[in-house]
Amino acid sequence: GRKAEEDIKAKIETVRAYADEVEKISHEDTVGYRDKLEAKIRAILGDFEVEVDENRLLTECAVWADKIAIDEELVRLRSHFGAFYDIIGSSEPSGRKLDFLMQELNRETNTIGSKANNARIARIVVNMKGELEKIREQVQNIE
Repeated sequence: GRKAEEDIKAKIETVRAYADEVEKISHEDTVGYRDKLEAKIRAILGDFEVEVDENRLLTECAVWADKIAIDEELVRLRSHFGAFYDIIGSSEPSGRKLDFLMQELNRETNTIGSKANNARIARIVVNMKGELEKIREQVQNIE
């Protein structure tokens, strides 16, 4: 039991490290995405000699950049990590709770993967899913 718990904790730390890496890349990506989107819109509107409403353009670019932002998912992922440690450290039966928590961790990771438009993040998400699957298999054996 103790060895399995330590192994699960090590895997959670690996997933946490991946999440930290995703956060760093994502922040750079969101700013870059907004700037690229603005440049493309200006170019398209310029081709048609359409006057650009600066406030509207900036608002629309910010809205689209926000749609690819994964900050909320990362916050929830971190919250789930904390809950995972609380449950695993408890003396109460925890298998079912950990199983539900694994579903939430997978859900957030999948959302990050679908929102992020970056090959590096996609590779990291695949690694995260692999680690989460290993954890899920171990959690299945906990009562």
